Amino acid sequence: MNIEINGVILIIVATIVLAIPLGKYIGKVFLHEHTIWDKIFNPIDAFIFKFSGINPEIEMNWKQQLKALLTINLIWFLICMFVLTNMAWLPLNPDHNPSMSGDLAFNTAISFITNTNLQHYSGESALSYLGQLTLMLWMFVSAATGMAICGAVFLSMRNKSLGKMGNFWNLLVKTSTRILLPLSIVLAIVLVFQGTPMTFEGKDTMISMQGDTVQVSRGPAAAMVAIKQLGTNGGGFFGANSAHPLENPNYFSNILECMSIFLIPIAMIFALGRVLNKKRLAWMIFSVMTIGFLCLLIPTIKMEMAGNPALSQAGITAQPLGSMEGKEVRFGAAASSLWAIVTTCTSNGSVNAMHDSLTPLSGMNAMLGMMVNCFYGGVGVGFLNFYIFIILAVFISGLMVGRTPEFLGKKIEAKEMKIAMIIALLHPLLILTGTAISSYLYAHNPNAYNSWLNNPGYHGFSEMLYEFTSSSANNGSGFEGLGDNTPFWNIACGIVMILARYLPIIGPVAIAGILSQKKYIPESAGTLKTDTATFAIMVIAVILIVAALAFFPALTLGPISEHLKM
Repeated sequence: MNIEINGVILIIVATIVLAIPLGKYIGKVFLHEHTIWDKIFNPIDAFIFKFSGINPEIEMNWKQQLKALLTINLIWFLICMFVLTNMAWLPLNPDHNPSMSGDLAFNTAISFITNTNLQHYSGESALSYLGQLTLMLWMFVSAATGMAICGAVFLSMRNKSLGKMGNFWNLLVKTSTRILLPLSIVLAIVLVFQGTPMTFEGKDTMISMQGDTVQVSRGPAAAMVAIKQLGTNGGGFFGANSAHPLENPNYFSNILECMSIFLIPIAMIFALGRVLNKKRLAWMIFSVMTIGFLCLLIPTIKMEMAGNPALSQAGITAQPLGSMEGKEVRFGAAASSLWAIVTTCTSNGSVNAMHDSLTPLSGMNAMLGMMVNCFYGGVGVGFLNFYIFIILAVFISGLMVGRTPEFLGKKIEAKEMKIAMIIALLHPLLILTGTAISSYLYAHNPNAYNSWLNNPGYHGFSEMLYEFTSSSANNGSGFEGLGDNTPFWNIACGIVMILARYLPIIGPVAIAGILSQKKYIPESAGTLKTDTATFAIMVIAVILIVAALAFFPALTLGPISEHLKM
């Protein structure tokens, strides 16, 4: 067990060590400063801008930033719908997989455009290679979209920015070519050497150890796995995701993939410090996020390594490997627990074990990571969610000490607070409303909806709560006991994913844009310091009150009741 814990510590420490210099590099990219890679990427960027007719030097205000983001995302959605509903006759389909139905294509297209990657299908049997490659493209651009719009917010927060937020297209292209693409190439190459396939050939025939002939799906998996982790996408090439031995062959690949999930989200925090030249503020944000992350991780590892209490009550006391239902023996309970919390805290959603098999309170911790949705969070949008809580904390702190709330030299007034509160309450509204509707439908006509739940009762409620939580957090993981490939779940989750992706982007960008246009107020002796331990405690309190407690009644009906019943 000490070896397992040491593995967890190694992954966390190594990720932080790598994230600090990566964050400084990302900050330089956002500031358009010289980097050692300019000779390679400048010609590529120039070709893209010339081909698309974009002038990357034009400054865009917050409304223009959002218009560009929403327009290009709509175009990507339409292209994706066309490909998914016509895969049967389009090329690169050696296994002759069928086209998707309209409702499933709607859900899948929205899922990958919004960086959610919720999968109501099994990848190797439902998608052609063209479909897989199309979704892989969206993995790049959806992640780059989040990072680019976050970079625009960073630029707007610079003192005396006077409305300057950079150019969305410039940030989008440079994020793709200079950050996501190089990292993905390196990781994909390493995964190929570990045994992850990278081919356009169809299924291969193998004979198992017991003599059975098996058809094994393969394809260009290594490239997709790399960006699914680095871009906090999470959509697996194979149905079992990173629990599949071809996506995640061994413990070394597990370490690399797990590190990749939260490498860029952590690096974005240090990129903020580089852009604003405020290292203390970056470390304050990192500390709050890490405290929240560890509060979920430590009890989860402890519970999963202790074994399942229901088995102990049944007289099966020897569980030396911990609770291993739904987990891979080659990873173990501790590494599986780490992945479960990392993937749900970062809006990644990939899995190396089945979350539906987690002990009840561990499943609750995974849900809490998505419900809070700002302990690291997705690439770019994780900080945008945290930014909302900073605004709320600054406003409340200002009222407590009798001063006009200010953040980075800009006054926070009623308009910004209204936007912040709407965005803060949107997340629980979408999750709880969706769960309430699905619970009502199932309870009042279980015969019509009996395909939804294999586990009615407390766990069945948790499965529905998890699905809407995952959709609203742009996460994509699931309690897979839920039969989710139905018109209701495809359409309902699709709608939640749209609202939960774009409104939480629109709100923080609008706040940052409005604040950047205000007069800069120099710091004085009475200015509230936002890079101190005191303010960090205030932010934690706001997160607990506004985010976590909103979900406590629902969690009581699901995982907490299931735990008490055990």
